[in-house]
Amino acid sequence: MTANRRSRNITEGVARAPNRSMYYAMGYRKTDFANPMIGIANGHSTITPCNSGLQRLADAAVEAVQSAGGNAQMFGTPTISDGMSMGTEGMKYSLISREVIADCVETCVQGQWMDGVLVLGGCDKNMPGGMMGILRANVPAIYVYGGTIKPGRWKGKDLNIVSVFEAVGEFSAGRMSQEDFDGIEQNAIPGTGSCGGMYTANTMSSSFEALGMSLLGSSTMANPDDDKLESTAQSARVLIEAVKNNLRPSDIVTRKSIENAVALIMATGGSTNAVLHYLAIAHAGGIEWTIDDFERVRKRVPVICDLKPSGKYLAVDLHRAGGIPQVLKILLKAGLLHGDCMTITGKTMAEELQNVPDAPRADQDVIFPLDRALYDEGHLAILKGNLSPEGCVAKITGLKNPVITGPARVFDDEQSALQAILEGRIKAGDVMVLRYLGPKGAPGMPEMLAPTSALIGAGLGESVGLITDGRFSGGTWGMVVGHVAPEAAVGGPLALIHEGDSITIDAHQLKLQLNIDDAELERRRAGWQAPAPRYKRGVLSKFYRLSSSASKGAVLDDI
Repeated sequence: MTANRRSRNITEGVARAPNRSMYYAMGYRKTDFANPMIGIANGHSTITPCNSGLQRLADAAVEAVQSAGGNAQMFGTPTISDGMSMGTEGMKYSLISREVIADCVETCVQGQWMDGVLVLGGCDKNMPGGMMGILRANVPAIYVYGGTIKPGRWKGKDLNIVSVFEAVGEFSAGRMSQEDFDGIEQNAIPGTGSCGGMYTANTMSSSFEALGMSLLGSSTMANPDDDKLESTAQSARVLIEAVKNNLRPSDIVTRKSIENAVALIMATGGSTNAVLHYLAIAHAGGIEWTIDDFERVRKRVPVICDLKPSGKYLAVDLHRAGGIPQVLKILLKAGLLHGDCMTITGKTMAEELQNVPDAPRADQDVIFPLDRALYDEGHLAILKGNLSPEGCVAKITGLKNPVITGPARVFDDEQSALQAILEGRIKAGDVMVLRYLGPKGAPGMPEMLAPTSALIGAGLGESVGLITDGRFSGGTWGMVVGHVAPEAAVGGPLALIHEGDSITIDAHQLKLQLNIDDAELERRRAGWQAPAPRYKRGVLSKFYRLSSSASKGAVLDDI
């Protein structure tokens, strides 16, 4: 086994004795210093069910590394539960946690001179944060997703986390009994694992298979199942081989492999957050990728998976139907995937998919062939116009007609918008504007799952538009447009909307338009004043000062 960078330093004479002593204190022997140092970035915590089942996977990774001749060095990464913090002040820390996780991975791998790293995570920001840290460090690496949750059950119906948020709207609208509300709340989350639909966690983990940085078939396994344990151990063994061969993330994550990942996201109906996160991942890897590239991929890749939030099925159903490998093989056969991209196994994507059937099985209706696609084009549309000159993201699956023109109902915070929905003050045909919720405005760009789910629960999902410079949960669907850039806090056009103004959302024409003349818009801009920063110290203050536009991924090092 090739000696690692740190071990070469450690064994170079008496001057390195203090370094050696620190390792001996942890049970190392002299012969261990010839073996590679492999980091295990462990996202385990008891904060959230997404991460509370990770420790046994981390232990399996350690055992596999040791058995393969490596030295496992475990360190921790934090998480914020989006589901728990949604609608609260804590949600401002969600996107920030992506940056903290990336910093943790980079800092430990570089600071301890590790030869490779296995990053293990569960909740939404664990995936992009871990991948950003992997790309910054650029030592051989693999991502291991902790696995999805299994569905909950109430009165014979499958449940997931979004069921609870939508139940709030139904209950408040008088469309649900107290018994059913309590039953859904108490039974929607049956155990460990990340939120079960094609929401952000499953979107990002699935895309890592397409990116080449996770083992094929690993992202749709359920956390409690034994195959997730074995997949983790196999990931560790594959990583050791990558270290031997010096196969680095920069050899795998390229413009073409990111295009593969985005194609997979479109085919599966994935989360709007993937746009923000892949802009940040590309930035971390120094790869040219812009918001307009998503629209380019969308136009040629259809949606072929019937998955929640706008479809029927959960990730466990997708796994039983053939999983991500089946989706990738369909795309490959259609010329919609770059088969020559390298993967962490040392094989190309085409080689990895060689034994996967060309067509989905006939006994399932989760994955469809291209000639029976659910939508002819992808679902994450990039809209532009005088309200979003830098672009914004609309999720258009599940809608009969993704076009609306209506009066603006303007809110400068999430809570007052939610209250207006619950009190019945929002009517069909309205266009809700939730602003000052972007990367700098909130700060932290929180998700708007509570208001959007309340609209669905109240039966207004297709008749009310909602635009925001904040984000949406992967569980959101409806006539919604997020990531509007530039954001209101920096004087973006969203800040200039008045109550009652006419707004058009048109996903067919890729337009987000404030229907006033340019002269009036300029008059309003001249009278606008920037709000004072909401926080003067701590990580929220840092994010406010350093974050880039959402159109560039809301990264902190865009200099």
